[in-house]
Amino acid sequence: MAADTKQARAGRRAALVMAGTGIFWIAAIFLGNQMEWPVRIRALFDLIALAGFGLSLWMTYQARKAGRDQT
Repeated sequence: MAADTKQARAGRRAALVMAGTGIFWIAAIFLGNQMEWPVRIRALFDLIALAGFGLSLWMTYQARKAGRDQT
């Protein structure tokens, strides 16, 4: 039962990273449009968001792998 809890916690953490990255990205796009940031700055925030989504994908893979190895 403890392993299920650990896997669920890892899945929730990955979901929070994914949701937080999405909110960050939307805020960056909105602020970039409002403040008329240069394209280079907007691209930097796009790359940061891409890294966040990649991290959440990796975290999801690790949680899934841990659950599969458990059974």
